This record gives sequence, C-alpha cells and structure tokens, in this order.
Amino acid sequence: MKTVVGIDGSKYGEWALEWLVKLPFRTVPSVVGVHGLDLQSEPAPFLTHPSISGLEPDAGEAAHFLESRAKRVVTETQQRLKGLGLKGTVRVEHEAIANALLKYAGRNGLVVVGSRGLGTLDRFMMGSVSTAVTLHASCPVLVVKEAAKPIRRILFATDGSPASEKARQFLTKQFRIQQDTDPVVILLVHVMPYLRYPVVKEAGEKLLAQETAKLEKAGYRVREFPRVGPAGDEIMKVVGREQPDLIVTGAKGRSAVTRFLQGSVSIKIVQRSDCSVLVVR
Repeated sequence: MKTVVGIDGSKYGEWALEWLVKLPFRTVPSVVGVHGLDLQSEPAPFLTHPSISGLEPDAGEAAHFLESRAKRVVTETQQRLKGLGLKGTVRVEHEAIANALLKYAGRNGLVVVGSRGLGTLDRFMMGSVSTAVTLHASCPVLVVKEAAKPIRRILFATDGSPASEKARQFLTKQFRIQQDTDPVVILLVHVMPYLRYPVVKEAGEKLLAQETAKLEKAGYRVREFPRVGPAGDEIMKVVGREQPDLIVTGAKGRSAVTRFLQGSVSIKIVQRSDCSVLVVR
C-alpha cells in the first residue's frame, strides 16, 4: 500500500512514521514523506513574535528560514525511514500541505498525518490540516495523536453502512492478525437511536453478530458494545472507558450536505479522541 505521510519536523511527524511499523500490515507499505513549503501563506515562527527593537525579519529571511527547515526535515526523515526499515522517498511541495498529501495519495493510498505540529501556530495549522484531509480525502486517513505502540485493542464503530463495510474490509484485508501468538481485540461498537429503539434493537443485535463472525474469521477476538443514543457521544464513552490503542471508523458521503449531516460523527471522533483514529473511505 502506498502511504503518504505529512512531515514537518515535529514529534507528531516522527510518530506518524513509527505508526507504520507498529500497524500489522500484510505487506510493508511504501512511503512518500511530504513536507509542505507554502511560502505564500506560512509565516516563519519568529515572525509571530516581532523583536522589541522593531527590526523584524523581512520576507526573504522568512523564506530562507523555511527552506532551511525543509532541508533539515528531508534529511532527518530519510534517516528516520532507514532506521525504521521503511523504503520510500521524501518530497518538498511548494503548496499547502493538505493539498499535497491528497494529491500524492489519490484514491488508493493511505494518508498519515499528525494532529499537531511544532509551535502554537503550527499546532493550529496542523489541526486544521488533519480535519481538511479527513473531510476531503478519497482514501483512508490515519490521524496520529500519540506515540506509536503495539496494537492490542482496536475500537471499530459500525452502523452497517457501505462506509462501515469498507472500514471492516480494511481491518480484515490490510492487516494480518495471528490470533494464537499475537491476539488483537476488536471493541465492536454499534450505536442505535432512541427513536424506535425496540424496532431497531433486533436489527442491531443481528448486525453485531454478523460483524463479529467476519472479524473472528480474520483472526480477531471481539467484544460487542451495543449502545443507544447520539452516535459520537456513545462511541466516545466507550473510548474513555476501554482506552483502545486505535479507533477505526468509516466516513460517510462526499458532498458538503452529506458531510455535515452524516460525516460529523467521524470528525467528532477525530477531534475529541486522545488516541489515533483511522477514518476509512
């Protein structure tokens, strides 16, 4: 699988690369590290704190600072890839990082992006980048929130939709699970609405049973969590109590209206969760 990773020299960029080693991919992914160098819209960090003397650096100095940082990031990332045993390339793109990541990933890749960046401004910008990529990508997106660790507990939120089907297929086709030697537990969450709950309860139980059978066949151990209420809130309650290593969910719809009405659940999880989130399309 082609994996496109956003790199900016922060610990989140380093964590993103480390996650590629910890995730149980069937085949080692090929990596394209992308550093966005958008000189038109990205000020250097020191420009946000002008000097007391009033001798603020000019645009040329800012561009030199950003270009120097880009070279350092490329060198460090190349060394990091080698140290992790990953094969890939590192690119510097003179455009907004979100656009660059989406361009390289296309429809068949995987985008990995940190939820934060370097300084205060970068943290704001990278936070908006992860949201933009999650909303607009045509492929799965992994938003990294913490240092990589062995994957033992995955929370998978399903509602029986085609989007959830794609997320489950990612778990069963892209990951290799050895149940006897390396057990991975799926915390399978399905949230049903208060409205007409007695009617949907039986359908919800049937859905959980079907999903459990498919996941167990792939080697996972499964614990079921039927819930009732607002989907995003109920999923986050399970996250808070069970502390999964990774959350996996589908993304619904591509139109602006559909994203607002349906896709808000995955975005809410990305924004509220303290652990990393894989949103599958």
